[in-house]
Amino acid sequence: MQDFHEVRFPLDVALGARGGPVRRTDIVAMASGREHRNARWEASRRRYDAGLGVRSLDALAVVIAFFEERRGRLVGFRLHDRTDAKSCAPSATPAPGDQALGTGDGARTAFQLVKRYGGAHLPWVRTIAKPVAGSVRVAVAGVELMAGLEFAVDATTGLVTLATPPPAGASVSAGYAFDVPVRFDTDALEIDLSAFAAGAVPQIPIVEIVP
Repeated sequence: MQDFHEVRFPLDVALGARGGPVRRTDIVAMASGREHRNARWEASRRRYDAGLGVRSLDALAVVIAFFEERRGRLVGFRLHDRTDAKSCAPSATPAPGDQALGTGDGARTAFQLVKRYGGAHLPWVRTIAKPVAGSVRVAVAGVELMAGLEFAVDATTGLVTLATPPPAGASVSAGYAFDVPVRFDTDALEIDLSAFAAGAVPQIPIVEIVP
């Protein structure tokens, strides 16, 4: 059985989900009153609750069918995070110069899609493994390449392969839309139909699969 299905969580439900990045930090308070902080995770991990997006019994039935087909926590899937789904600002259109992927050396042709968060202090680079098919735009030295002819993208891994190795020192950049690889964070959906009819929201926990 596959451990990941290249299918999106129902979009109308996903648009109503809440959640975001989570980090794990240990803080030890010293006798002097000072504290020592240590990051336990190298990368953040996103968590969501999709329950807020379920607004009808029909939507709930779709989610239950999706849950069953994924076998609960067993199989991963894609999720559209409306707050962070592009290489640029949410209101902008992805451009080929949005995110730096690397620099050519005259031989290398494969470049992983990434997204940078932050600036001069301590930027974090996130691997983008699930780009939306047909959305990726690539440029070498600021000149946009033609998709399918001058580059190809594996939409299941986020790996960009150029037809010709970029010259040494030439910058490689990309713009794209992307989904988050996730799985359900429970093997049991507990749904109270009487409470649902009264306006209660079921809990549907979803967690990111870190590449």
